[in-house]
Amino acid sequence: MSRSPRSASAPPPPASAGTHSFRSVAAVIGLCWLAVFFDGMDVNIYGATMPYMLDDAEFGLTPATAGTIGSWTTSGMLVGALTAGNMTDWVGRRVTLITSVVLFSLGSAICAVAASPATFGAGRFVSGLGLGALLPVCLAVVMEFAPPRRVALATGLLMTSYHAGGMTATGLGLAADPDAWRWVYWAGVLPAVIAVPLLLRWFPESPAVLLARGHEARAAAVAARYGMPAPRPAEAPPGGARGRVEAVLALFRPESRWATPLLWVASFCGLLLVYGVSTWLPQLMRGQGYGVTSAVSFLMVINAGGIVGMLIAGRTADRFGAVRVSAVWFLLTACGALLLRAHLPLSVTYVVVFVTGVWLFSAQVMVYAATNSVYGPAERATGLGWVTGVGRIGAVVGPWLGGALINGGSEGWGFVMFALAGLLGAVMIALVPLVGRLRGGRPAGAADRPLGAGGAGGTAPAP
Repeated sequence: MSRSPRSASAPPPPASAGTHSFRSVAAVIGLCWLAVFFDGMDVNIYGATMPYMLDDAEFGLTPATAGTIGSWTTSGMLVGALTAGNMTDWVGRRVTLITSVVLFSLGSAICAVAASPATFGAGRFVSGLGLGALLPVCLAVVMEFAPPRRVALATGLLMTSYHAGGMTATGLGLAADPDAWRWVYWAGVLPAVIAVPLLLRWFPESPAVLLARGHEARAAAVAARYGMPAPRPAEAPPGGARGRVEAVLALFRPESRWATPLLWVASFCGLLLVYGVSTWLPQLMRGQGYGVTSAVSFLMVINAGGIVGMLIAGRTADRFGAVRVSAVWFLLTACGALLLRAHLPLSVTYVVVFVTGVWLFSAQVMVYAATNSVYGPAERATGLGWVTGVGRIGAVVGPWLGGALINGGSEGWGFVMFALAGLLGAVMIALVPLVGRLRGGRPAGAADRPLGAGGAGGTAPAP
């Protein structure tokens, strides 16, 4: 029997039901925003507390070990992201998202009680499993529920929460000290207390997933509740174990086989930047001669820039295309990283850090947004899962390489590493529409044009 439209998994119909708009799907986007907020807080807690952990002689953490632990975190994220792309179409978006929040909350609790770096690293790996699975699920949900002509803007709005969470983590880190940093990780358990009950009560299942399971009436009811068009069979992900394999193989169909590896490499570069900076920026700035308080404050400033950047990038990408915006943002990030290598006056450095944050984080998010026009609705969750998953290799490399450079006394080269990653990311994402033209595939007619309009380009949205 199909479930009533007013099921416990979703809020009552909004006032604008029947009209697909931001207002009609605000509850869904808001719940995703909350989940990603806690994701950003958990990711940035490590970088915000690391200077104090390194100064805690009793704990015994060294820069090299700290970098290795950062890589354990992102290794867990790699596994989580690659698994989530298929799991979300199999068990559903709702179950996958709630499980992800529970996992990274559990990992934070393990970190809070860890008596050694090894146990702490195990906790960060568990957190990584949840963190890696959460983001592709939320991105897929937002891309499915958002109005077609506002997909990039919705993606940017969602990711402002990551940086709000990062700023919160930095504030918690500024309140810590070498003798009292563990309580910050207890704060990382809050998602299980706050977010999970809300998700259990209000978060809806994907209409496309419901349709794939044969629940046509429930799929239509959820779509109607949020003012969305009813899902079509072609938009439903394939079911069963064979369907999971087919979903991955679909990423290499003629229309996307060349765009797929380019998106992977661009995501690698973007996540090397995101997690390299989130983990090591305070310590790199200490190496440039700034005090510990200023060094940790830079992490808050760069996340503030990230919030502004998401709003700018999302709106700009809806008009000019996510590929163009991502390529330019990567180049500007490279310039900002090189400027940070110089020891500038403190006030100027704060400005450079803020502006670099405007470009750095949204460059990567626009790679995600570009997948909306490379892959069709049935492959979108799997495509996002693999773009984020393979990109996590960069998230593994960034913290590890940063730790190796700092341990060798070569902090200044960390900024050169970030600049090179920005340059390579710009080249890779800029090639996506070019290979589409060469192969006559879908990216030539979609990825280089404004996102939205049914995921295939179209005219720019009205202001």
